[in-house]
Amino acid sequence: MEFSSSASSLGPVNLPWNLQSHHQMISKILCCATNANQTPITAHFSNPQKPLRVSSSKIEAIQIHERTSSSEVKKEIEMCYELIQRLGRGVAYLGSSRMGIGHEHYIQTQELAREATLVANLLGCTSWSGAGPGLMDAATQGALQAGKPVGGFKIGKEANEWTSTNFHPYLPSHTYLTCRFFSARKHGLVDAVVRNSDQDKTGVIVLPGGIGTLDEAFEILALIQLERIGSSLPVPFILMNYDSFYTKLLEFLDVCEDWGTVSKGEVSSLWKVCNNNSEALAYLAQFYNLHLDNKP
Repeated sequence: MEFSSSASSLGPVNLPWNLQSHHQMISKILCCATNANQTPITAHFSNPQKPLRVSSSKIEAIQIHERTSSSEVKKEIEMCYELIQRLGRGVAYLGSSRMGIGHEHYIQTQELAREATLVANLLGCTSWSGAGPGLMDAATQGALQAGKPVGGFKIGKEANEWTSTNFHPYLPSHTYLTCRFFSARKHGLVDAVVRNSDQDKTGVIVLPGGIGTLDEAFEILALIQLERIGSSLPVPFILMNYDSFYTKLLEFLDVCEDWGTVSKGEVSSLWKVCNNNSEALAYLAQFYNLHLDNKP
């Protein structure tokens, strides 16, 4: 059974199985992609026992999949790698989906992305994020304003924000991937900052955020700690402590040192804590031996 966005109406569909059986109930969604940058959606019933979910912000189909085999995850990870190969490695921004337009940290992030890509003009790198709302959107907007490439690894629904959607509201479809699996999304964000040569100049910038941001940040930090990335070609890792946002976290890590769960000075050696954009830009310039007033 297959349907596409070319149809223009919603309605019941005649199915060869018993609709009374709740094990075989299914929802039909006929949807349209109105954005010129978006290709028509075609949904397939790979599992007729699973319903489709409707987004109120966009008319689209999102199928609820089960992880039926490891090959599904592997295929999505490969798609992440392919996107990075097309757009290039660069700076990954991790941050809250809840701090929207008007929030002071949104404004600071937007300015940082715009200013950081002036450095990126020298590096020739892409700005990467989770392609979601909030501070991820601020980083995307800032990078676009600077005229640099932008890429993203999106999840259908971010915490407490947008209704489920496969689409980004304004990025061209060839610049981002909507991931079904968080593991694939993390693989993408990690690989986007891995340096394979001296010519690769990348970085990780952790903005204020919640559980998801901390999850991604500490996973990458652990990979740096264990020398799984950055062992031969170090990757700058910056924690943006806007308005002392992360001060309590830093105090907790000091407690971890007191208890012996991390070594003295171990965490501070893995990242750079910056209180404002000027400190972050100065650190990136120093790390790569650049001058902020250089022209591309």
